[in-house]
Amino acid sequence: MNEKKGKKVVYQVFTRLFGNTNNTNKPWGTIEENGVGKFADFTDKALREIRDLGVTHIWYTGIPHHAVIHDYTAYGISNDDPDVVKGRAGSPYAVKDYYNVNPDLAEDPANRLKEFKELIARSHNNNLKVIIDIVPNHIARKYEGTVNPPGVEDFGANDDTTVVYHKDNNFYYNPNEEFKVPEWQEGYLPLGGEIIDLVDGKFREIPAKWTGNGSSLSQPNFNDWYETVKINYGVSPDGRKDFDELPNDFNDKDYKSHFEFWKDKEVPNSWKKFRDIALYWLDLGVDGFRYDMAEMVPVEFWSYMNSSIKMKNPNAFLMAEVYNPSIYRPYIKLGKMDYLYDKVEMYDSLKHIMKGYGWTDHIPYMQEGMMDIEHHMLHFLENHDEQRIASPEFVGKAEIGKPAMVVSATISTSPTMIYFGQEVGEPGAENAGFGNPSRTSIFDYIGVPHHQRWVNNKKFDGGQLSETEAELRDFYKRLLNFTVKSPALMGEYREIHRFNREHTKNYNHRVLSYVRWSADEKLIVVSNFDVNDSFSFELKVPNEIVAEWKLKNESYQLSEELYHKKNQTLKVEEGMGRLNVELEPLESVIYKVKE
Repeated sequence: MNEKKGKKVVYQVFTRLFGNTNNTNKPWGTIEENGVGKFADFTDKALREIRDLGVTHIWYTGIPHHAVIHDYTAYGISNDDPDVVKGRAGSPYAVKDYYNVNPDLAEDPANRLKEFKELIARSHNNNLKVIIDIVPNHIARKYEGTVNPPGVEDFGANDDTTVVYHKDNNFYYNPNEEFKVPEWQEGYLPLGGEIIDLVDGKFREIPAKWTGNGSSLSQPNFNDWYETVKINYGVSPDGRKDFDELPNDFNDKDYKSHFEFWKDKEVPNSWKKFRDIALYWLDLGVDGFRYDMAEMVPVEFWSYMNSSIKMKNPNAFLMAEVYNPSIYRPYIKLGKMDYLYDKVEMYDSLKHIMKGYGWTDHIPYMQEGMMDIEHHMLHFLENHDEQRIASPEFVGKAEIGKPAMVVSATISTSPTMIYFGQEVGEPGAENAGFGNPSRTSIFDYIGVPHHQRWVNNKKFDGGQLSETEAELRDFYKRLLNFTVKSPALMGEYREIHRFNREHTKNYNHRVLSYVRWSADEKLIVVSNFDVNDSFSFELKVPNEIVAEWKLKNESYQLSEELYHKKNQTLKVEEGMGRLNVELEPLESVIYKVKE
């Protein structure tokens, strides 16, 4: 691992919301009523500010053309049926055309792909790598390619629809059965009950296809992913795999060996389709992908897909949504994923601590169990699927996330991800239409108020932020910029929490401490998760760390790297280090040993 480079930081931005300055926020509002952000809103100024926040990669969420409720027939795009679209703006995970981009995002929909290419170029010019979504598990119920490259046919174009399953079918079918829209529940009506021609409880699909979450019902449940269709990867309904499996020793093989393995193998048609899609976007300048619900797709496909990508761009950034810890290692080692979401371990643990009922004592044990793959477990506190920290349903105050953010960003060598608006305390309080508040809507046209105050009528200077919001963004900027430059954070880790729990007075389960180091830098990180209580104690750095660091029995000056205000002294006596630590509620310190 290269210790000279700092960490990678991913800024997830919901593309259609970022530059929208309209604050009407009418539930189920149209694009005209509530407004929409555009590719063009990511100006050089905006991108510089994102980069200067301490960001290395920007994940533009919602780029591939997905189903939307807006009339673009003048541009050769068919209308989508609200009965099989969630929200008015549509889910970015119901892709309608993988070789084009969402027309909502373009100032001129006829030139939408050109406008996105220009955004890629601007991003690169501002030293930001570009990530977009690929959703291999499912697509929109009405998929229609408008600009397919030569030789590319739409999903399902050559399927045998008289059978439930065939290896080279792209979908699973219920022959001779017609699809029926779900029975609406919980007071839900498409478009909030607005009457338009297509809201008629009908959507023509014969035969019915299986739904994205795997439901085989011809009339899926309201809680199924009814707006999507499940992709068939050559796995029969009874679980048989109609493709070669990787040899046992391929855990330790590199992507080139994986590529060679698949080169002469016959694979299901869906595999080829998604490989070609990924290579198409790489050709346009995209630097990596975020894979939605990757665990629902066979790991062998990922070996095939990701090795093909890496052969074209060895530095491609590949991150995946995987929530089952029992398959983390296969999806990293066999599936050749760079990074997986660390939700079930790190995120959930930090969330419990932030909410007041989790103990920091759990973190060292958890991290210890992940050490063989820690670099591959991407850390986050917010994304489009999770509740906003500041939402009442989470903890109701963005500042409560500060110690968790320090830990999330500094405890491992893995990348850090933040979600746009997180850095200014966005609470996700809007009733946008489909779905409930606490998460910023991904289904409807909406404004994002705290973020809009930073956008400041597209000056992107934070001119309307409150003092509290500005202070929070300053905290994120300090922390993230430190992480992208710190060699120690790409080096070694050792927890000192358990030792201090046993030997240090006034140190308890609301505090966490650990050390990070490289040949060039030695760090001591201490965080206080308590909302109300300050802590004052003499932190101990155990003998084995002092010996590892080759420190002598003398005093060393410590510089505090976040705010540069609480510089301290580390006294080494009889091979053990001691320093006085005073932490205000929710405060963290990152001490660097000066030698």
